[in-house]
Amino acid sequence: MLIERDLQVMNFDAVGEAYAIAANYLRRSGALSGDGIETNNRLLEIIVELYYGGEHNRIKLANKAITRFQVNC
Repeated sequence: MLIERDLQVMNFDAVGEAYAIAANYLRRSGALSGDGIETNNRLLEIIVELYYGGEHNRIKLANKAITRFQVNC
């Protein structure tokens, strides 16, 4: 028997796609440095926080994360 208590499940596809969209935009705009290989932990934390806050649409996640990232720079 499998018992799950206080388990939060994350849709990694939505989070991963939102990260890819946001990181691509921020790199092209010059707000994010790097060649695309390394993960920006701050951006990822913003996306995960938004996801757990109830936003599950990848486009909305990316747009909100971009806005928050740019405001906090």
